[in-house]
Amino acid sequence: MNAHLKALEAKSIYIIREAYNSVDPMAMLWSIGKDSTALLWLVRKAFFGRIPFPMVLLDTGMELPEVYAFRDQIIKDWGLDCINHMCPPEEEMDQTLPPSTRAAMRKTEGLKSLLEEHKFKGLILGIRRDEQSMRAKERVFSTRSADGSWNFKDQPPEFWDQYKTDFPEGCHVRIHPLLQWTELDIWEYTKAQNIPCVPLYFARDGKRYRSLGEKNITFPVDSNASNIDEIIAELKTTKTSERSGRTMDKETESSFETLRQRGYM
Repeated sequence: MNAHLKALEAKSIYIIREAYNSVDPMAMLWSIGKDSTALLWLVRKAFFGRIPFPMVLLDTGMELPEVYAFRDQIIKDWGLDCINHMCPPEEEMDQTLPPSTRAAMRKTEGLKSLLEEHKFKGLILGIRRDEQSMRAKERVFSTRSADGSWNFKDQPPEFWDQYKTDFPEGCHVRIHPLLQWTELDIWEYTKAQNIPCVPLYFARDGKRYRSLGEKNITFPVDSNASNIDEIIAELKTTKTSERSGRTMDKETESSFETLRQRGYM
């Protein structure tokens, strides 16, 4: 593993341990995609093979079959404590939202009900700044209000790896150990560490998934990259956006911003 990946790994493990030492109770959201599975690998490294808090899948019932199969296999192989939390139906979402944004809002509301039921104070997430412009405004330790909303204009500075870990009563904290990673970093780390991943990322018949979401709002993109080496080579030259297969990103310019402000991951 090269020096760049070693430095990213060390910083992420530091953040994970800092979060565990500062916030209780906590859990990790596991979408079962490439980022959150790489993060799961890092959590296992941070605690020498064990994970001292539960994994959570916010389940809409709309994940692709290969995603559910991968989830079940990793839970078995790694002995995970996994909460499969069902999200409320789309009929209960804000009907003024565009269709794909409304479907994505199910996970936001599912997260709210998860927090109400389990009273988690901290949530570890596998988001990256380079994936979407709204996520570029995130902090490593990010406070969310009691209703899950996010004021992106009022974020604390984080200089010299000093993170604010004292938060007001009634809020929860989202911890983002992968913020500084890129999509290319994730794949190079996945290769270096031989981390398993959902096979949908590999091209079949000229198509593959760059980003995994629900089957009703996520679609594959044109690609012939059928293994990790080919994905890495493709990412070094492609001009296609990572989220080009996400339909909600194409509905309105403000769709993702609206979701994030209301508590979306």
